[in-house]
Amino acid sequence: MVDKNKIISLTNRDTGSVGYTIPDTGTHRRFTPGETKQVTFDEIEKLSWAPGGKEMLRDFLIIQDQEAAEEILGHIEPEYFYTKATVDKLLQEGSLEQLQDTLDYAPKGVLELVKQEAVELKLDSSAKREEIKKATNFNVTNAIDLGVNEKPEEDEKAATSSRRAKPIAATGSKDSASSTTTTTRSRYNIIK
Repeated sequence: MVDKNKIISLTNRDTGSVGYTIPDTGTHRRFTPGETKQVTFDEIEKLSWAPGGKEMLRDFLIIQDQEAAEEILGHIEPEYFYTKATVDKLLQEGSLEQLQDTLDYAPKGVLELVKQEAVELKLDSSAKREEIKKATNFNVTNAIDLGVNEKPEEDEKAATSSRRAKPIAATGSKDSASSTTTTTRSRYNIIK
């Protein structure tokens, strides 16, 4: 039995923000990606009783204490404690069998990290890419080709800095359509 006042590190393993509120105590916490906060075991226990709390602790937050994690979640697999650094090492240096076990036993947050890091690292193993696709239905090769994680800000600026074509001129009556005179308005030539 873990002491209720024991301070435990709680880390957000997800790629997005994670937050929770415990109504009994009025506690509200928000974690940015990768952020670690020190909380009491009592708070973690109360979070596990809240709707969706246990799933949040299993899939998106890491309880950085083996004994506390097992008391809250029951049996946990080694993949529960995987971080971004661990996933990077797995993808770059780990065996195909280690990746397969991770894909079979890891919580959702770790699977999201595997997908994200495979794209960011431009995973070179086609066998590992195929395993990720089979397990998560996420095509790493297509994501890399499409540049899923690249920042499109530069392309957007270039695309909007100059016109690609002249705007279509509005036509008036039938009589003006047969006329071949050109009238200049502001910057555009409009043929009437």
